[in-house]
Amino acid sequence: MKPVLLLSNGHGEDLSGALLAKALLDRGQPVEALPLVGHGQAYYQAGITVLGQTREYSTGGLGYTSLAGRLQELSQGQVGYLLRRLTLVLRHRRRWQLVVVVGDLVPVLAAWLARQPAVVYLVAYSSHYEGRLRLPWPCGWLLRRPLFQARWSRDALTATDLSQQQGCDWAFHGNPFLDLVMASPEPLPRPGRQALALLPGSRLPEALANLELMLRLLPLLPEPLHDPQRLMLRAALVRNLNADLVAGLATRLGWSLDKAGQGEGSMVRWRRGTLLLELHWGRFAAVLADADLVLSMTGTAAEQAVGLGKPVLQIPGAGPQFTPGFAEAQRRLLGPGVVCAPGGSSNQRSLATSAALAARLLERQADPIAGPAWRRELAALGAQRIGTAGGSDRLAAAIMELLPTPPQARDA
Repeated sequence: MKPVLLLSNGHGEDLSGALLAKALLDRGQPVEALPLVGHGQAYYQAGITVLGQTREYSTGGLGYTSLAGRLQELSQGQVGYLLRRLTLVLRHRRRWQLVVVVGDLVPVLAAWLARQPAVVYLVAYSSHYEGRLRLPWPCGWLLRRPLFQARWSRDALTATDLSQQQGCDWAFHGNPFLDLVMASPEPLPRPGRQALALLPGSRLPEALANLELMLRLLPLLPEPLHDPQRLMLRAALVRNLNADLVAGLATRLGWSLDKAGQGEGSMVRWRRGTLLLELHWGRFAAVLADADLVLSMTGTAAEQAVGLGKPVLQIPGAGPQFTPGFAEAQRRLLGPGVVCAPGGSSNQRSLATSAALAARLLERQADPIAGPAWRRELAALGAQRIGTAGGSDRLAAAIMELLPTPPQARDA
């Protein structure tokens, strides 16, 4: 049986691609992956065969968001790397019976170059940004070609919009990345307390700079919230943002080590005055599921938080990903459950404004009347903007319907 190829181009796209690939494997369909940007770590962790030698770049494929980012990509050779990845698609195009695109224009173009039957899960674009989606050229033209046998969007509004614009069927089956956090993780203890989750991101060195802003913000919270018996502070960190990197940063900002665990999946505590911050590795889903408020400088993780009905407070940074422009676009994408304090992010005054807003959001969550009503609103918003659990299985089932039936299955 010929394999299906997963083509993706970004951290969040690789995550969704890996979850979709695993759902196909569970149905007995061989799969291979070709991440066009970065190492494709999500595929490796899921045990999916990854083609070619992958490489990580500091922009994480987001250099297009600024001139400096584009120049950085050029200096690091990312354009040449992408061309080599596209060449790999052309060289092996006859080995796959179907190409599954997860992302935006770049993997759409790669699938078109492969000249094999393809489907697309267009996770990178949404009509929620402007009300009417304007696909970049030549993405819209390519997606109308007969080569693409099915087209799926990241939300229902986009499916309706593109169906009307393009005169072909678009459907919304959900977002696989939500499945990763919808499973019931082992709960984290917090009797009678609220919890604030810190999500500084996944790309270095940006994630370290983001964490610095968060460590500077926490002491600016109102004094009553400094009490660990009232508010739990938890950061969910990626493996590359390791304990040694954090230690150098935290010590410089006046934090001291309280208690440390050992190895990946461990927990380390840092203290500054009465503030107590837990750093968790390998427990992202548990930290997110347990949060009353999410302090976020992320892309996909913020979308997962909204899908869970969590309020999200942004802190725009220097990028290359989580810039003020990216944060503003994210608010349009995800709706009123995502908020941002006015002003910049690097000075104490703007951080104090964000800290005060965090306190008000936590107070609203704790209100016995306003809190439950707000949580119902956030749950409805999550279902509208992100969808419901089971996106991986629904997309995998739709893909399986497009594949030819194996001879042994026909004879059975």
